[in-house]
Amino acid sequence: MKWRKWNRWLHRELGYLFFGMTIIYGLSGIALNHHVARHWDPDIISRSDSYTYPSPLTRDSVDRQTVESILEITGERNSYKNYYFPDDRHLMIYLKGGHIDVELPSGQIQVTTVRHRPLFREIDYLHYNKPKKLWTWFSDLYALALILIAASGLIMLKGKKGITGHGGILVLAGILIPLLFLLIHLWL
Repeated sequence: MKWRKWNRWLHRELGYLFFGMTIIYGLSGIALNHHVARHWDPDIISRSDSYTYPSPLTRDSVDRQTVESILEITGERNSYKNYYFPDDRHLMIYLKGGHIDVELPSGQIQVTTVRHRPLFREIDYLHYNKPKKLWTWFSDLYALALILIAASGLIMLKGKKGITGHGGILVLAGILIPLLFLLIHLWL
């Protein structure tokens, strides 16, 4: 039949056209699943290092020279932005891309640096639809294309491997699995 030829053509062309979008949404979906579960943050890489100041400090003894000494110890001299005291026992030094927390009585220094994670930041930006405007329309077109790809895939094969045979069992399983999770986690 001629419609099967058109169906294969539509399935193939949409699959090629939206391959990149599928990879973007697939990777960012995995990243966002684990971000929500608090396993890791897909957008940033955070690193912590510990140091010790040679002597105990008090709020009154800290001046610009003390802060520069701490920056020298931690190797963050070129990242300095500002400092302040959140309370009498702590000194907070802000850096470009992080901060230093100093526990004054013990001299314990905790340096936390943060940088953007390559690739994931960009694909999450698209996944969350932060560009808005034209990206919204393109994303909607992609969602419609996914529906067409799924529907055209259902009727691509006939017989035992098609929707009336093995394919039908897999389609049914693909529908029942999400329903089962909804039943367990939402409706019970």
